[in-house]
Amino acid sequence: MKFAPLVFAFAIVAFPSVMPVLAQGTGTDEQMLLKQVMTDKRTVYAQTLKMTDSESRAFWPIYDEYEGKLKKVDDKFLVLVNDFAAKYDTLTDADAAPMLKTKMNIEKERMALKQTYTAKIAKVLPATKALRYSQVETRIENMVRSNVYGIIPLAR
Repeated sequence: MKFAPLVFAFAIVAFPSVMPVLAQGTGTDEQMLLKQVMTDKRTVYAQTLKMTDSESRAFWPIYDEYEGKLKKVDDKFLVLVNDFAAKYDTLTDADAAPMLKTKMNIEKERMALKQTYTAKIAKVLPATKALRYSQVETRIENMVRSNVYGIIPLAR
């Protein structure tokens, strides 16, 4: 069984505004799509947090560092999904056991990263804005994960 490239799935379900980019055809560069997704997320945070100039100067470098590290975690997830897709029709317990371990490690790594960077953001933003950031991050994450996991078939 083949799945659509997950990076496109992430983008489509999380950020519908990337649809015009996808409509340009199959030659669309993944990096351009990812850049659009990141731009959309930045816009959401900028509009939601309504930061002062000094808050913005403190927040964005932390946010950018977090997103850079989160991308590495997402890359691991994409490798896992591609491995699952490649073995889907013939998946054995011997194949599934390390996949499960990898999946759980990715989830643990993602949560640790989120906690670390939310704490850093809480040091540079007022508590209400830090809480709002955390709520928005959780909403985006839940929406993306729900939709992405919804398109990945269950193991047989």
